Amino acid sequence: QVTLLYAFLHMRHSLKYFDKMRCLRKRSAVSFLGVLVICLLFMNLYIEDGYVLEGDKQLIRETATHQLNSERYVHTFKDLSNFSGSINISYRYLAGTPLPRKRYLTIGLSSVKRKKGNYLLETIKSIFEQSSYEELKEIAVVVQLADFDSAWCEGMVQDISQKFAHHIIAGRLIVIHVPEEYYPVLDGLKRNYNDPEDRVKFRSKQNVDYAFLLNFCANLSDYYVMLEDDVRCSKNFLTAVKKVITSREGSYWVTLEFSKLGYIGKLYHSHDLPRLAHFLLMFYQEMPCDWLLIHFRGLLAQKEVIRFKPSLFQHMGYYSSYKGAENKLKDDDFEEESFDIPDNPPANLHTNMNVFENYEASKAYSSIDEYFWGKAPSTGDFYGIVFEKPIKISKIKVVTGTEDRQNDILHHGALEVGEKIVGSKKGRQCTTYLRLGEFKNGNFEITNLEHKVLFDINCMRILVTKSQKEWLIIKSISVWTSQAPNQ
Repeated sequence: QVTLLYAFLHMRHSLKYFDKMRCLRKRSAVSFLGVLVICLLFMNLYIEDGYVLEGDKQLIRETATHQLNSERYVHTFKDLSNFSGSINISYRYLAGTPLPRKRYLTIGLSSVKRKKGNYLLETIKSIFEQSSYEELKEIAVVVQLADFDSAWCEGMVQDISQKFAHHIIAGRLIVIHVPEEYYPVLDGLKRNYNDPEDRVKFRSKQNVDYAFLLNFCANLSDYYVMLEDDVRCSKNFLTAVKKVITSREGSYWVTLEFSKLGYIGKLYHSHDLPRLAHFLLMFYQEMPCDWLLIHFRGLLAQKEVIRFKPSLFQHMGYYSSYKGAENKLKDDDFEEESFDIPDNPPANLHTNMNVFENYEASKAYSSIDEYFWGKAPSTGDFYGIVFEKPIKISKIKVVTGTEDRQNDILHHGALEVGEKIVGSKKGRQCTTYLRLGEFKNGNFEITNLEHKVLFDINCMRILVTKSQKEWLIIKSISVWTSQAPNQ
């Protein structure tokens, strides 16, 4: 402020002086004034950028969020969003080449040399071992060796080629590298969040690594999931991912999350990858990649996290790729063994209960960690599901209440399935219902339903058979079909 005041007084003095010099043209005085104003602006920017506020990390993160959501950045990103072309760089193929046939899912991971430990081979092994033969036909794995140490890259390629030769030959595994000459400046970057220079360089390079990887994978498949190079996969994770994508058919999403840690298990439409790659490059020196990803989905109008449980991917590394520091983070929602994710075919959901705030009916019919919450229901109240197409159901499971609200269960209720649908598209309902059973301790489950119900099911409803003073939480409704819902 003192510097600015001094500059301002100096400017006033200069103006008086030049006013007295009648020999100078008025145009010259105006030009000089413009130069001074520009100098002041640059001086102000220098002063503001020269100091990094210290304090609460959360406050800094919120400030960053505000900055990236500001009108200036949103306008820039809207201009960018119209650009879907690839980044013009050349890739070195270290092992394998892409096949012309598009796959269902590309799995991308970027790896650098670690000071302690190396988990890349174990990660690749887990991807292939946890996939069935049929699933392997639908995936492509792209490994980017992103270290500038050519000797390390050559050694890793030899190890990968020896252990996974048949996957490389089958076109399922590709190893790539981007030469250092294509990278932007990585030294002398802004020290946001008071990070040390080497930390800024590490996270900025990681953003560029991911941008180049996304750019390469844009046309290989319909969907893309990002993993880190120290991850263990759940059994048949691809089948679980496909079920989730099918259950979200017709709804808008940018990112689906299958792990709550870092940049693990984040799923995208492949057509969004070019924009995401350009976005990471645009802000590569601003903040870590997992923060940038939050901004990306927000700018594309997905405001809420869409994360599925149980998690499909687990962090297994003990030493971080940054300086070999300890990293003991684990996803406590991860389940390694095969688990049965419901199909939950597309349906319209409705209820006549008094819904509390925004805990609407749709939140019970998904594997997201949300739920329906209604105020004290009365006899005859219901929660209804009308399927878009008639289906065969093999299993139904309904859970009410939560751990912290164990009394907000359905104390007296029944589950019914119906046929003979009538009404308009918005007001469709079934005319005939078959009762399958009563709720016990707030839960309902039935299996082998395809042998117990002979008709194709159009509707399903949860019926309150006795009024209760407690509110009702329907935590989850899970439906398994005996055939694909779109068949």
